[in-house]
Amino acid sequence: MNRKRILVTGGAGFIGSHLCEKLLEQGNDVVCMDNLFTGQKDNIRHLMENPYFEFIRHDVLEDVYVECDQIYNLACPASPIHYQYDPIKTGKTSIIGALHTLGLAKRCHARILQASTSEVYGDPEIHPQPESYRGCVNPNGVRSCYDEGKRMAETLFFDYHRQHGVDIKVIRIFNTYGPRMRSDDGRVVSNFIVQALRGDDITIYGDGKQTRSFCYVDDLVAGMIRMMNSRADFTGPVNLGNPGEFTMLQLAKLVIEMTGSGSKLVHLQLPQDDPAQRKPVIELAEKELDWRPSVSLEEGLEKTIAYFKERIC
Repeated sequence: MNRKRILVTGGAGFIGSHLCEKLLEQGNDVVCMDNLFTGQKDNIRHLMENPYFEFIRHDVLEDVYVECDQIYNLACPASPIHYQYDPIKTGKTSIIGALHTLGLAKRCHARILQASTSEVYGDPEIHPQPESYRGCVNPNGVRSCYDEGKRMAETLFFDYHRQHGVDIKVIRIFNTYGPRMRSDDGRVVSNFIVQALRGDDITIYGDGKQTRSFCYVDDLVAGMIRMMNSRADFTGPVNLGNPGEFTMLQLAKLVIEMTGSGSKLVHLQLPQDDPAQRKPVIELAEKELDWRPSVSLEEGLEKTIAYFKERIC
């Protein structure tokens, strides 16, 4: 009686596949949509035999026609290497993809959640970052296709809510890691683990004193589902991330220690517009969603290292 039909765009990706898995565990009918640009069938292979799971290969740049009760819009490459590969398509995916999924939500009277990002804060001038902070984003840089695309997607979500009464939810995802990350995605956790397991030099950009907060994927998915099912008048945006803060040097040394690697640290030039600090204020999520991450960095890294060991060693 309570089974919902739920569409997850970008559902074969790292986060999307974990979300599909959890939604199925909760007894829902899940439609996973992905164009497989960065998503992988291997991430959802174990779900294929579930009679309540359906995979559709489709790009959100084209109109979406699926009957559903809820929509999680995760469609967009999220790592710098992938979103800078075709920056125009990245921007179009965020903006046109938002328009198409919002149009579907309007037609189906479905609730829709936008997976926005901490990148909307850019290289922040205040620390840590609350949802009220409007950001410091370079509109002309190499990261702008992703940063500004996500900012425009948020704009469209709130305009559809105000103009058409669409039932929206907006989350801002901070750095997330865990099994099913791609080894070639260029994100710091997967980079360090793969380099350490292979015995390669670990590449640190800049002096390594820039900070990030790392949220394990299971914690993030729990927050996403709580946000989707929160009271109707709470639209967000709401930060979802782990407020624990670590420098790149601290992370690299921890990965070397946990893998028993002999890798050495090497420093390379810092990429353009790379944020110096990134840490979420999660008081709103704690208050409205009763959510706080519970997996420590060491515990999450242990699971992630085990995942990569099976594929690399």
